[in-house]
Amino acid sequence: MADFRGLYALPPGVDFAAEFAAGLLARMKDQPPEALARVTVYVNATNTLTEIRRAFDAHGPLLLPRLRSVTALDPGPLVMPEPPEAPLARRLQLGRLIAALIRQRPDLGAAHSIPVLAQSLSELMAEMQREGRGPEALDLIDAGDHARHWQNTLAFLRIATGFHLTEPWRDRPARQFAAAETAARDWPLGTNLPDGPVIVAGSTGSHGATRLFMQAVAALPQGAVVLPGFDFDQPQSVWDRLDEKAEDHPQARFAPLINASGAVRRWTEARPPSEARNRLVSLALRPAPVTDQWIADGPSLPDLLPATEALTLIEADQPGAEAEAIAMVMREAAERGEEITLIAADSGLIRRVSGALDRWHIRPDDSAGRPVPLTPPGLFLRQVASLFGEALTIDRLLILLKHPLTATGSSLIGRNEILRQTRDLELHLRAHGPAFPDGAFLRDWGSRKGEERKLWADWLAEMLDRIAPFATDRGPRPLPDRLADLIALAEALAAGPGGDPEASKLWKEKAGQMARGIIEHLREHAPQGPDMAPGDFIALLIAELQRKAEREDVASYHTLRIRGPREARLFGHGSVILSGLNEGGWPQPLSPDPWLSRQMRLAAGLPLPERQIGLAAHDFQQAIGADRVILTRARRDAEAETIPSRWLNRLINLMSGLPERNGPAALTAMRNRGQHWLQLAEALSRPAQRSHSAARPAPVPPAPALREMPVTDVSLLIRDPYAVYAKRVLNLRPLNTLRPQPDAALRGQTLHLIVEALLRTDFDAATPPAELKARFLTLADEVLAREVPWPAARAFWSARIHRIADRLVLDELARRRTGRPVVIENRGRVSVAGFDFILTARPDRIDLLKDGQVMIYDYKSGKPPSNDQIKHFDKQLMLEAAMARRGGFDALGPVEVAGISYIQLGDEGLTHPRAHDPQVEAETWDGFVRLLAAYLHEEAGFTSMRAPEKMGFSGDYDHLARYGEWGLSDKAMRERVGDVHADE
Repeated sequence: MADFRGLYALPPGVDFAAEFAAGLLARMKDQPPEALARVTVYVNATNTLTEIRRAFDAHGPLLLPRLRSVTALDPGPLVMPEPPEAPLARRLQLGRLIAALIRQRPDLGAAHSIPVLAQSLSELMAEMQREGRGPEALDLIDAGDHARHWQNTLAFLRIATGFHLTEPWRDRPARQFAAAETAARDWPLGTNLPDGPVIVAGSTGSHGATRLFMQAVAALPQGAVVLPGFDFDQPQSVWDRLDEKAEDHPQARFAPLINASGAVRRWTEARPPSEARNRLVSLALRPAPVTDQWIADGPSLPDLLPATEALTLIEADQPGAEAEAIAMVMREAAERGEEITLIAADSGLIRRVSGALDRWHIRPDDSAGRPVPLTPPGLFLRQVASLFGEALTIDRLLILLKHPLTATGSSLIGRNEILRQTRDLELHLRAHGPAFPDGAFLRDWGSRKGEERKLWADWLAEMLDRIAPFATDRGPRPLPDRLADLIALAEALAAGPGGDPEASKLWKEKAGQMARGIIEHLREHAPQGPDMAPGDFIALLIAELQRKAEREDVASYHTLRIRGPREARLFGHGSVILSGLNEGGWPQPLSPDPWLSRQMRLAAGLPLPERQIGLAAHDFQQAIGADRVILTRARRDAEAETIPSRWLNRLINLMSGLPERNGPAALTAMRNRGQHWLQLAEALSRPAQRSHSAARPAPVPPAPALREMPVTDVSLLIRDPYAVYAKRVLNLRPLNTLRPQPDAALRGQTLHLIVEALLRTDFDAATPPAELKARFLTLADEVLAREVPWPAARAFWSARIHRIADRLVLDELARRRTGRPVVIENRGRVSVAGFDFILTARPDRIDLLKDGQVMIYDYKSGKPPSNDQIKHFDKQLMLEAAMARRGGFDALGPVEVAGISYIQLGDEGLTHPRAHDPQVEAETWDGFVRLLAAYLHEEAGFTSMRAPEKMGFSGDYDHLARYGEWGLSDKAMRERVGDVHADE
């Protein structure tokens, strides 16, 4: 058998899987075929195992070595007779501990959910197990050196480690360390030696258990460790500095292995595509304390123009432009039939690139796939779970009804009919409510039209009756009960009227089966978890669904690959795109540790958080050594300017400081090559024909454009005639929002209803104020209970009514001494002489005074208009006065008007009289007639935003007028529209 004892490595930029297979076969060439089958190869991850198997397949038929995952190391039944427990069970057990802690010390768990804390604590426990650290490691931390918060956390950690770390057979990380420890102890003594050669391939030894096992393997007579992305250009002086303080260096993980096992040799003689580029990157990434070596070693680098001729730097202005340029690069590779790999850490950028490629119907092979929470079953389960602890609003109901899995098990009603009924229901709910639909409303709505509607509405009403109790279910409940409610409700909604849950599509196809497996696994271990409130339950559900992803390999374009940074060691060859090279993107920011501070981790013998930066740096160093590399970043994101990734920044700074090695010229060439792709992407997005901005519209419809209009629209006709055109001529109405809110409009309507209810009761000026106030507040409570289903808004508005009740009652009694209300929200109408036109009004209140005149009142929840505003724009009350003088209200007949006033239903509840006399009233009427004539006789166009009150004015029809393509200073374009004589 061939002897290949010790440490070996492959440099960045080579095909690791292919070269590993080639090196092993070269060492076994003089052995019989069955000898290869006695070799055991441990790899770092499942995808590495897959690629190595493919690499062996490329050499033709042969017996394969035994391929294993190093993370699945197990000491065997003789050491640990019990099988390990499921990680989910262990997390739920920790969650129970955390829940008990939070009950005693709520401040320690503030702003954190129990599942999130349990996940982070589980990761800490696993890290301690992989590093071989037991509960006693916490005793090395001097609690007195830390803040009170950390002292409390440390006290809890002692309890948690005493529970979690005392039985190592329960957890795979502890079993892995035990197996590595056993090998390191027994193999040097010749005990329990493996039955053939052992090789560890592709691992960096980033964890203690893996590193210990790798050291044991390297010491075997027939054991080898093959390191990925090893920097052969790094001088010994730098290796000597790679201690625990240099965790962010890409080669730091290799230093302990070299110290324990000796020098590193090449596994094969394969050379990287550009050794000069690897030397440049090696110097750029040296630890910060020795960057002074740039000055000493920089001049010894080769000419950087040929060294970087295969590097392209794309620096886009925005993330969208970056994604478009990447898509152009990948499209060109597809046209040439070349393989190219996009390495990205940002899922948002991946979605942008995939969307840009979709315009050419190109779907890249994305190793991440689609997370289960984003699949139809995952989204459906999330939406059902969100019903717990929350009132059912219109938008939540419609999301469920429009989901493609809803009622898929029903044979009584088809999908098209479901969507039609849902559309009708949506239109009704938008227009009329209620804001919180319930079973009684659905039964009433369904009884009005047709058997199919009744069938659908009765089933839906039954579902809402089941959902209703969950709205108040906000406290902690046993996890199995919550999960059972979720499953039962989800299956019932998926079944549909008279349907069968098993016949629905909820658990069908690949995504449904994956979701069902996750739910069943959760149900199996749920009894071990703590009681959970709805928010914690949703967080747990999403976290568990997120652990799996659906891959669609059939339709993928396999020469175009999208991979994560950790896969750079496998795909860091050929053509590679390194994207999102900004701080916070790659490397990603370190997640805060809620359990141990940086100093506490160091004292306990645990790796520092910077280790994650070092692993990411190693991924970068491997990928940038490929044959052809495109580096991309965006100068800005959605919020602010970005900072280049520290590795890209180092590379740029080093090259900029080496003019004698053509560094600045090489950097310029890299950027020029990147600019080429940005220009192509910009040209692709540029429209073939230039479209001109729309002019400010002023449509002139055929006469008569209007036949009827309420007085409330007259001010709109003055300020924004186009809105009146869209509303009254085109008969367009904006849809109400899907989720009604207690906004200013609803407040005004509700306050009007309260006052209207008071005015319609029987009282006079002799009624005691206290009695009238009590009646008024009782009516207010009744109206608020009926019209305002939001408790907070109801309480706030009730307080507002109570504050002004005394003033409103006293003023009302004073008005009853001089008159009585005759018109209360009654519609009136008057024809305009000389026109086929009717002006309508629905005054809040008109009082008939004892002298036969009338007083016109309008209730305002906000600030009443001033006299100047009434004179120029707000004509409502003045026109109502003119209508009353012309007999526009049946209950009054033609009457004289004594005055107009506003009653404020806010602030102090005061009454605000406004200037009025017959002459001003007549001028207002005549001005209205002239204004009306201009539009009815086609003398004026309905100009958009003719005289907005404020620059920030926003109307319901601005999008239709294409406001933004023109400004308020632009001249209106008068244009005839809808002319029936246009074809004559």
